Amino acid sequence: MAGNLTATQRGADLKEGRLSLKEKISYGMGDLGNGFMFDLGQAYLLKFYTDVAGLPAAAAATVFVVTKLFDAFMDPLAGTAIDGRRKVGRSGRFRGVMFFSSIALAVLTIFTFLTPGLSEGVNLVYAYASYMAWGVLYSFTNIPYGSLASVMTQEPVERAKLASFRQAGSVSALLITGVAFLPIVLAFDSERVGYAFAAGAMAVTGVLCFFATFRGTNENVPVVRSAEKLTLKGFAGAIVGNRPLLTIILMTIFSISAYNVKTSMIVYFTQYYLGDVTLLPFVNVISIGSSIIGILLIPVLTRFIGKKNTALLGFGLAIVADALNFILPTTPILFTILFSLSFIGVALPNGITWAMVCDVIDFGHWKNGARREGITYSMFNFSRKIAQSVAGGLAGFGLSAIGYVPNAAQSEAALSGMKVLQTLYPCLALLVAAAVLYFLYPLTDRRMKAITEETRDRELAAGASSDDFSR
Repeated sequence: MAGNLTATQRGADLKEGRLSLKEKISYGMGDLGNGFMFDLGQAYLLKFYTDVAGLPAAAAATVFVVTKLFDAFMDPLAGTAIDGRRKVGRSGRFRGVMFFSSIALAVLTIFTFLTPGLSEGVNLVYAYASYMAWGVLYSFTNIPYGSLASVMTQEPVERAKLASFRQAGSVSALLITGVAFLPIVLAFDSERVGYAFAAGAMAVTGVLCFFATFRGTNENVPVVRSAEKLTLKGFAGAIVGNRPLLTIILMTIFSISAYNVKTSMIVYFTQYYLGDVTLLPFVNVISIGSSIIGILLIPVLTRFIGKKNTALLGFGLAIVADALNFILPTTPILFTILFSLSFIGVALPNGITWAMVCDVIDFGHWKNGARREGITYSMFNFSRKIAQSVAGGLAGFGLSAIGYVPNAAQSEAALSGMKVLQTLYPCLALLVAAAVLYFLYPLTDRRMKAITEETRDRELAAGASSDDFSR
């Protein structure tokens, strides 16, 4: 088990809501592991489908749309199953489910980058089956991981720091996979072998990262659990009655779809618009590496202007950078600079959203009298899957609409369409996301402190019992 603090030390830290540096790093390692398996699908699976499995771009896009929609509806089922667990062992409610699911997820990550190499129809069926199975295991890995943060601390600045470490893990995974994955693939004479080997290397690394999270974190916050069996009415009430959750869901559909279109299109954009696919690792290392600046700023900005304003500031920077990248003539250097500024901007809302989700969980607990981390986080994850479906469909159908031809010189119309997908769509989608957050999100850090205190006082007065977290 993680944690070697004495009972006195732990009690003092829990009272203040402080987390050790070890716990923060360990939590961030989880999203590093997440990214080693998730980012591959977002950045390279479409290219694998079109260029290796031989699927038409429109058919490959349909795989993304259908499977992500399937995954989205799997998330609430996974969240309900996790919240409904009656027997919680020494590893806590979330940590064990997260780690053991990650092992199966790693195996399925490799399977998604395999293809039977038979007819187009057989390859398409295999793509659907493997990616759907991957999505089920991803739900049972990511939902407990995301829910874990809400029971590690309730202190706003500590939650912002956890969000920073999580985003740092996510960006690091995107950076490493962006730099290393394609060179590993190209090191093999056969791309089919190269993709499978590269996916396997990343998947094994991902499991090791999840193990670090499992060992290095604790479920610190004593939580009162309702003894009532969850009903469909209770499930709906936990969602519909939570306005902040609905706002975050709507915002995320636009913000994550913008981010994922960027990562899906960049391999095509560098190969055909910039004219050299070997530029991809350099563009990725500069742009993704630059987003670390945004991650480092999250705790500082949150302390002075709050979570909501921090997210809005990031949206503004990304919107301006993407707009300039669309309007100005494209050169490799100018594109990379503006692309990097956009990544810095997007890092702020993408990072701080994890802390906002913890607040949304606490708000639902305060409003409804029952704590539903798994369900609440799964509905947030539902919005991310919808966004991923939109992004995968937009990239794939977009490539088909603009006349993309794999491994061939592209027409002027196709190149112009690639620029629209790479820059203009993210700009407009982030603008909508910022408007949703600005006008509809009601929670401030001051209000959250009052909500947390009121909930704790109410439950102490009721004499309710909490989960027993063995240390």
